[in-house]
Amino acid sequence: MPLQPELQALLSEGGITINTLETVLLTIGIFGALILIHELGHFICARIFDVAINEFAIGMGPRILSHVSKKSGIRYSLRIFPIGGFVSMVGEDESSDDPRSFTAKSVWKRMIITVAGAVMNLILGFILMCILVISLNPDYFGNTTIAKFNEGAVSENSGLMEGDEIISIDGHRTYIFDDVNYEISRNGIKPVDVVVKRSGEKEVIHDVAFPQTSSEGVSFGDMDFKVFRIEKDFPTVVKFTFCKSRLYVKMIWESLIDLCTGRYGIEAVSGPVGAGEAIGTAAKSGGPQLLSFIALITINLGIFNLLPLPALDGGRLFFQIVELIRGKPIKREYEGFVHFIGIIILMGFMLFITFKDIMKLFG
Repeated sequence: MPLQPELQALLSEGGITINTLETVLLTIGIFGALILIHELGHFICARIFDVAINEFAIGMGPRILSHVSKKSGIRYSLRIFPIGGFVSMVGEDESSDDPRSFTAKSVWKRMIITVAGAVMNLILGFILMCILVISLNPDYFGNTTIAKFNEGAVSENSGLMEGDEIISIDGHRTYIFDDVNYEISRNGIKPVDVVVKRSGEKEVIHDVAFPQTSSEGVSFGDMDFKVFRIEKDFPTVVKFTFCKSRLYVKMIWESLIDLCTGRYGIEAVSGPVGAGEAIGTAAKSGGPQLLSFIALITINLGIFNLLPLPALDGGRLFFQIVELIRGKPIKREYEGFVHFIGIIILMGFMLFITFKDIMKLFG
């Protein structure tokens, strides 16, 4: 799971030791809940479209708890390793003549079932973001208008002025304070064009420079001014919920791009161990930090699962889209082979990332 270095640096400040039983249990509980929500999306849609289900499982590996419903025949189980889960549908990975099998359903129904898990994660992320925004101190509600520059501000010397309303930075639209802070952090490592509204007119300020900081070898721009606080009311809460949710999606997507282009190294990627460390630090920092991080994880989980990679929901969706275009499915053995190879690569990658995270914990 890509963990944004900006947030990773924030959560790791202070060198807090978080290798505790409470952190482990909290991490397992959080991941278990997010996996449950994800798989519940697949399960509910499969039931709506009358797809026969063999098993609904949380976790992987051997079963530790199991119950078979006498009414539906579905096995509900809890497995030993809390690193995933699944909904086993008849005909999903094997041939079946059952009219209630997954493959017997129309392609659009299968597509809905496939994306339902990720959509549930994204919906949960939005709900958590709404709760977070409602709980935030009013001082955290800032607009995009410059109120005051820090002493010796670099951006002031580059042409920005107090009272400027920042419309965009390096071509990226800004709506709230968080947008301004993020765009400066990501793009302010070089001079950028800033569009402002000054005296009621839009104006482009070219080559605005910002001071820079670094974390784990990665450079970031540093916002060197304050913005005006705005009143916390219902319209503001709604606006901030949408804007912060949009920003998290943008952060995750751009972190994947930065990872592929080499701006971030492999150390910026964390698995369950690294995420657990960050969860522990966030928990000790307070409820809002933890809630923010859980929202980031669930949105991350939703987006990552929609990537068109083998073995992920996005990979299955890709084959279904191809089927929709061609009017007939790709041979099941070909698709199965691609997903099998994808699972091997994904598991190998997860083992490598987990090993890296464990070695980092031991210094």
